Amino acid sequence: MQPQEQHFQSAELDPTFKQQVQKLHHLTVYGRWLIVGLLWLSIGSLSLWGLRAEIALWRQYFTWVAVRYGLYYNPLPTFGLALCIGMTISVLVWQSRNILLGLPPKEQRRLEQQVRRIRQQGKSHPLWKWVCR
Repeated sequence: MQPQEQHFQSAELDPTFKQQVQKLHHLTVYGRWLIVGLLWLSIGSLSLWGLRAEIALWRQYFTWVAVRYGLYYNPLPTFGLALCIGMTISVLVWQSRNILLGLPPKEQRRLEQQVRRIRQQGKSHPLWKWVCR
């Protein structure tokens, strides 16, 4: 067995290494939800503000035709809402897949490699204090 392979194999058996990979995965989940939240606070709120007249009309006389025309004639707010909804759904599907089916092997290897890079760089890495402490 090569020394490099032995190092990786011993690191994978290390319980602290597995815990650090789990911490990095949790940071990834929190980061994705943070991005979704920031999108809704910025682009989502601006898009809803741009549709405020249509929303008032929808509250009085709701029909799907009114919704369709309101979105069709306001393309920029519609694009902003579509972006926010799309990102929210993609993070929900991604996280649900990870909960129900577990992490795919490719993503598991990516997280393990990233933890190895964080460990190798040491305290100068920005994620050191959240992953390796």
